[in-house]
Amino acid sequence: MNQSQIPLVRLINQRIAGAKHKSVSDVVSYMGAMQAQDFNMAKWAAGLRANKSSEKDVEAAIDNAEMIRTHLLRPTWHFVSPKDIYWMLDLTAGKIISSFNSRHNAMGLTKSVLNKGCRVIEKALAGGNHLTREELISELKKAKIAIFENRASHIFGWAEYHGIACSGRIKNGKPTFALLEERVPHKNILMKEESLAMLAKKYFESRGPATLDDFSWWSGLTIKDCRQAAELIKADFISEKIGGQNYLYSNSFSVSKTDDDSVFLLPAFDEFLISYKDRSASLPREQYQKSISNNGIFRPMIVANGRIIGVWKFVNQKGRKIIETDYFNAPGKSIKNLVAKEVHKLEEFLDQKIEII
Repeated sequence: MNQSQIPLVRLINQRIAGAKHKSVSDVVSYMGAMQAQDFNMAKWAAGLRANKSSEKDVEAAIDNAEMIRTHLLRPTWHFVSPKDIYWMLDLTAGKIISSFNSRHNAMGLTKSVLNKGCRVIEKALAGGNHLTREELISELKKAKIAIFENRASHIFGWAEYHGIACSGRIKNGKPTFALLEERVPHKNILMKEESLAMLAKKYFESRGPATLDDFSWWSGLTIKDCRQAAELIKADFISEKIGGQNYLYSNSFSVSKTDDDSVFLLPAFDEFLISYKDRSASLPREQYQKSISNNGIFRPMIVANGRIIGVWKFVNQKGRKIIETDYFNAPGKSIKNLVAKEVHKLEEFLDQKIEII
């Protein structure tokens, strides 16, 4: 494999190009975890990787607990399969909790306060109650727990890292919280070596070719743990030095032989870019700031032949849903036509007319 093939193979392995999964829950299980802090964009990230899926399909999978939204890995919001959530929390939550010690101390969030917040959350959600963020904040206020300086987010996170809370059913278009043990009563617990091997397998199968540094960035694991994980799965993967770096990828990799252009309209924070510490295979360094803001916001991307050629965003004007494109360089007519086809796919997913400007 050469460097120019890396983004093309990633498109296939990430199920953006080529074969799609049957359902969005299959997508999430295959990908291991998918960043989901921008809720609406995250629904499209799952949907574009599944065959003929709609936003309603994604929301139904969330409502039915076929996919869970919670804080994991680095940490930030992620979609994760209910089959994976418990062992993934066991593997990664301890490091996340430790990383917040100084921040919590500075905010006056002692373990006593955090645990009190968790008890309030447990009581409020017990019996199948699914409450929005605002409703839970109201419960914290009633218990006289201060929520200034974003303390509520840290309390919610604490409840998630400890396996108490996770996403519930969507209520009036808003995500909610629910009790994890009620949403996912069966706990799939693995030993640490099994968890390391499982996470590495899911990552390199769905994101390869990728490096250990990429895996460490995505997972939040130490390099030591990542090396152990790679060693555990090495029999099923190819390790190859490309451009001075060692990459791992599946034995069954393939690259499209067509000379036709391929174009994709990817959402904000999509795994195609955010999965890797080194993003140079797909993103020209001179265009980095146009795609990723200084405060870490990953913008929606236009991808052509594995390379990011521009960004896009929604603009709402008097009830009209409009996509505004911003290309790094003037595109040819064929690229514009392919972008229009991708917008049509997004229209079908959202069941809504979209204009392009």
